[in-house]
Amino acid sequence: MTISADHTARDRAAQDRRLPDQDEDLHVEGPVAEAVRKFGITVEDYLLPARHQIQMVDQDGNLKPHSEQGTEPGHEYPLPGDEELLAAYEQLVVGRRVNDQNSALVRQGRMAVYPSSHGQEACQVAAALCLSEGDWMFPTYRDSVAVMARGVDPVQTMTLFRGDWHSGYNPAEHKVGIQCTPLTTQLLHAVGVAHAAKLRGEDTVVLAMCGDGATSEGDFHEALNFAAVFHLPVVFFVQNNQYAISVPLAHQSVAPSLAHKAVGYGMAGERVDGNDVVALLAVLDRAVKLAREGSGPLLVEAHTYRMQAHTNADDATRYRQDSEVAQWVARDPLTRMRTYLAGKGLLDDDAESRISEKAEAVAAQLRNGLSEDVPVDPQDLFKYVYSTPTPQLKEQSALLADELEREASAGGSTNTGAAK
Repeated sequence: MTISADHTARDRAAQDRRLPDQDEDLHVEGPVAEAVRKFGITVEDYLLPARHQIQMVDQDGNLKPHSEQGTEPGHEYPLPGDEELLAAYEQLVVGRRVNDQNSALVRQGRMAVYPSSHGQEACQVAAALCLSEGDWMFPTYRDSVAVMARGVDPVQTMTLFRGDWHSGYNPAEHKVGIQCTPLTTQLLHAVGVAHAAKLRGEDTVVLAMCGDGATSEGDFHEALNFAAVFHLPVVFFVQNNQYAISVPLAHQSVAPSLAHKAVGYGMAGERVDGNDVVALLAVLDRAVKLAREGSGPLLVEAHTYRMQAHTNADDATRYRQDSEVAQWVARDPLTRMRTYLAGKGLLDDDAESRISEKAEAVAAQLRNGLSEDVPVDPQDLFKYVYSTPTPQLKEQSALLADELEREASAGGSTNTGAAK
């Protein structure tokens, strides 16, 4: 969907109004008012996204003139450093290879399901790289590349989609929430962690990821409202990939953009080209910095596209045309970034070869790890439901144990480690 709304068409004379009058008129006070004073702009211009989405590198891989990047007072973003850009490109290449490999593993029956983020890898990578070691990230089910870029072992990341256990990694160890299949529940978890961190006086920022479909859920409202009222250091990162499974964005919301929803909660919103990793890094880096400095929660909407089906169980041809998908091929974040870095002299054949070898190593790790048989203990069905098992669970556990014992005594197979 093309966003053409121009919220600055309102009376620009508002720029001349004094801040105290604004605070009284709009009931803006505390840290938000302080942020407005710092930028020297109106309350409306602080809360509302910039007129145009932030884009620094065009789809052909060329750096845009600063005047055409969409920035304006209060919405200004410096270019990320070369090291950060190279690290992001490496993760982009690995992420694309992971998406393709996982899709193949599903077809081979070695994974139960996989929601591919092919075409959205720029959002995934930027989400992971913008955070410090002590920060938390709460991903969606489609954010496996972000989880891996955060440092989680690839095989552990994919354990959930293989159907083994609830997750293969310890969230507390990596500061990464378990990928949520229920829509939007992770946002409530995110604000809970942020609230706890604030009460403890910890220097923690939480990045809460969701898709455009999540903005239609009640949990979205509750999470944003709670974060705003308690002034929590949360960055809500909406990956608008145009579809909530088969429902297009136009059938979900008629707001000028999803970023405009932020103003209703008293937080700042911003729109960014979700296939421009340079702009994504700039916008998210700044959002995390502002949240850490006490400006409160922020909402960032990334405009991107899901190139492949919702999952392997989805037939995307039933609700969108191939011609629509083809339009987004030219906006591919991987080729755009490769062209940009090569043009800057930061990427040569040796670097490309090294990065490709790393990507292939990760793909091999996934193939090998997801081909191993996993021993299964049937009693795990009951062990981890409650910290103290209920009488009903104890009874069911005993019944299963008795059945397995009788089966073994009768000469039945006790091998519960069937290949996946």
